Order: sequence, then C-alpha cells, then structure tokens
Amino acid sequence: MPSAMKIAIVDDEKDMRQSISQWLALSGYDTEAFASAEDALKKLGPDYPGIVVTDIKMPGMDGMQFLKKLMGADSSLPVIMITGHGDVPMAVEAMRIGAYDFLEKPFNPDRMNELAKKAANARRLTLDNRALRRELSDGGQLMKKLIGASPIMERLKEDILDLGQADGHVLIEGETGTGKTLVAHALHAVGARAGKKFVLVPCSAYEDETLMKRLFGPMNPEDTQLPAVEEARGGTLVLEDIEALSDTAQARLLTFMNEEGTPPETRIVAICNMQEQDRTCEDALRPDLFYRLASLRITVPPLRQRGEDILTLFTRFGDQFADDYGCEPPKVSAQEAAQLLQAPWPGNVRQLFNVAERAVLQSRRGSGTIASLLMSDHQEMQPVMTTEGKPLKEYVEAFERMLIDNTMRRHKGSIAAVMDELCLPRRTLNEKMAKYGLQRSDYL
Repeated sequence: MPSAMKIAIVDDEKDMRQSISQWLALSGYDTEAFASAEDALKKLGPDYPGIVVTDIKMPGMDGMQFLKKLMGADSSLPVIMITGHGDVPMAVEAMRIGAYDFLEKPFNPDRMNELAKKAANARRLTLDNRALRRELSDGGQLMKKLIGASPIMERLKEDILDLGQADGHVLIEGETGTGKTLVAHALHAVGARAGKKFVLVPCSAYEDETLMKRLFGPMNPEDTQLPAVEEARGGTLVLEDIEALSDTAQARLLTFMNEEGTPPETRIVAICNMQEQDRTCEDALRPDLFYRLASLRITVPPLRQRGEDILTLFTRFGDQFADDYGCEPPKVSAQEAAQLLQAPWPGNVRQLFNVAERAVLQSRRGSGTIASLLMSDHQEMQPVMTTEGKPLKEYVEAFERMLIDNTMRRHKGSIAAVMDELCLPRRTLNEKMAKYGLQRSDYL
C-alpha cells in the first residue's frame, strides 16, 4: 500500500480513534485523527489525498451531517461510516447520500482494512484522473511539456499559440514519435475552446465500418457514447492517423465540415503520420478534404533537428526514471553527449524516452554504455550516427550547458556548490548561465 494515501479518522471516543488509527497505520496508511467533524472539516478539502472513516453518532455535528458536508465539497471522496448496533437503516441512508460503505460495531479489523484498501484505490484513481484533466486543460502546463529551447521548437510553440487562437481546422504532420498528439492537446488548451470537449479518435485502430459508426453513428442501442462528431460538438475533434480514412469516410467527413459552416462550431484537428513514408498526407486524402484540413498547418520537427534539446530531454527522462527506480541518473560523458547529438533518432522523442530508461537500468546495474544503446541491429552493431555533421563548438556548448544544468538541479540552485564541483569562478559561471539561458530561480 503506498504510504502517501491518507486516512482521516473522525470519532469523539478517544480509544476508538486510537484503535482504528493504530490498526490502519500498521497496514501502511498515513492516518490522522479528529475528535469532531468540525475539526476534520478544517482540514478536509475537495482534493484531500485520501479517504475518511467516521462514526455516525457524535455530539455536535453528527456523521450524517458531516457526510453531507463532505459530499457537497467533493462527491467522489470515499467515506466509510461506522455504525452501532441497530443503526443499519441510518447506514443505508448514508449510502444513498454518497457514503462509500459502512462497518457495524463491533467490526472485524480485517474487514476494515479490506474496505480501506478498496476505497484508497478508488480515491487514487479519482485524483489521478483529476490531475490529468487539469493538465490537459492547462495550456501553460502543456506548453511546458514541449521541452526544448532550440529555434525550431520555439517556432513550434509560437505556431501553437497563434493557431490556437484561430477558428479553422488544422493539419498536424510529422514523423512517428515526435509528439503530434501532445501538440493537438496544446492547440485545444491555449485556444477559445479550452473549456469545451476534446475528443480524440485513433482512426487506424478501427475497421472501416466500426470507424464510421464511431465518428458519425448510428451507435448500437446499448452504447451510451455519442458519435464523435456529436460528442465533440462545440469543442475539438482530433482524428489521429487521418490517412486511414476510407474514401466513404472522407466523403462523410467533408459533408460534416461543410454543414458546420464558417467559422466551424467544431474544430477538426487532423494528425497525419505519413511524413516518413513514400506517400504524403496529400496523396492519401481527396483534394477537397485535404485543402479544407490543411488551411492551417503545423509540422512537428524530428528530434534530430532539435540540437541540444536532445540532451535536455535525455536528462529529464533520465531523472524521471531514476526516481522511479530509486537510483542515481546516469552520468553522461562528453563523448556520450556527442553520440546522443549525432544519432539519427528514427523513433524521435519516443525512442529517446526508451533509451533513457534503458540507460538508467544499465547504470543501476553498473554496466553498459549509452553507445551500446545506440547501436543499429542492421549495421552489424556499428554505432548509428547521422551524416549531418555539426561544428565542434556546438557539441562543446551543448555538453557544457547540460553539465551546468544537471549540476544546478542536483544542488538545488546552490551557486557555491556548483562553483566548487565544476571548479568555476562566480563570474564565469554567471556568464555561462546567462549564455545558455539558465536561471538560478528555476532550480530552487
């Protein structure tokens, strides 16, 4: 049981509070006890990171009134009610109001632990979903996920901000693994439709007949889901792998877009994955549909064109996996930094993400090199490098920036510690941080 999940125990009887608290603490929960509902309400907010166990009969505000207050603030908060003998009808009423479940005194501690575990899992899922929804509706947070300060990434961010404010349909192109779906989320989040529905349909995941029903209906009688064009009404409809649409589906989509008028009520964002193939998206779509979708266009750059962003991303991913696996992130030498910058990255950011995870696992075992992870299965284990050379100065600067960035983060912005580790005088460190756009406030 993850220790972060809290359980608030509310009971006016001290012995009962202590008994429940001790038992649940032994099961790995982080417990906090309150002698009254009034005291508990001062601490329990809408996003309380845990569950509540409360007695029904208490002086002052009783358990039923307490439950109504909690449900009014957060209807998804799991509340387990403890009832005395003969209070079962009251417990049933509590379940109707929104209680998660109830326990009748004297209760079996194992039964309490079982209920707490189920309620905690439900709460964790609710909080995770809320956090995801907030993240996907927060344009600022999404733009931060587009990591990188290379000129080509700065242009991409500017394009997203500009096109996000427009009303027209958008075509997003780019190689596999470059983050096109993230760009679609960002377009929605920074635009006027940010508070409205965002519906994503992976076209290549369905057979043609099923896809037609998913997009336009009619749905099966037992389905509670609306067709995608109705579900996204007034918001954004994202069609992944738009090139997978059949001729019939393309014609139906064009009809829908024509019926929408100008400006459209529902914005279509089409994602095309044919950039790296012989055919283009223009080849795959009927001309009238292509030109309607491509009135506004974004091309997500491949990783190999993003320069030192490669090292920034590798470091971020490495730190993330090091936290997950409970170990130190791998140290990157100057030679390995050059190898990361030179690799062609056919799988783009997704491939770099996987390489970073494997690098952390190798480092934890104390074996392997980054170079070995960049070997090609098709070139008899020779290192894969791009044919596009870069001036030595670029490699040196990229490595230097990564080194200062890593050291600043490791020392949480302590200038003195960074100066000592890198053997740099204060003025030199300040000049290099200014040169690479690094600010101490970002590490505190």
